[in-house]
Amino acid sequence: MQLDHEKLDVYGHALDFMAQADAVANALPRGRAYLADQLRRASTSVVLNLAEGAGEFASADKARFYRIARRSAIECAAIYDIAARLRLAPPPKLEAGRTQLLRIVSMLIGLVRGLARAGQGQGQGHGHGGASALRATRS
Repeated sequence: MQLDHEKLDVYGHALDFMAQADAVANALPRGRAYLADQLRRASTSVVLNLAEGAGEFASADKARFYRIARRSAIECAAIYDIAARLRLAPPPKLEAGRTQLLRIVSMLIGLVRGLARAGQGQGQGHGHGGASALRATRS
């Protein structure tokens, strides 16, 4: 048996990104601990907000958590931009992370839009998240 968040494909991608982001954070120079910490917190926030949103029943509540997860993913992308601009991490590693983030953000947008169509964003969903959310689940 799986918990609701474990059924979401995007959740697996978010976990994969979090692990990749942790490796980037570990590789940052000593004087950049503030960036490493922020990257770890933002990437963890994506995962945790996905789980919390999946556990909600009302469409509006689910969508709110998925939007927060999306914002945290975009924050991760900005941290990667900073690391690239300051040449703090290898470009291939940053590009791989950005590719993951693009996919995660796209999937989160699909979940939010599916919820809006299913319940018009008024909290009248049935805990499943609409057609787009169902397509974004694991078998």
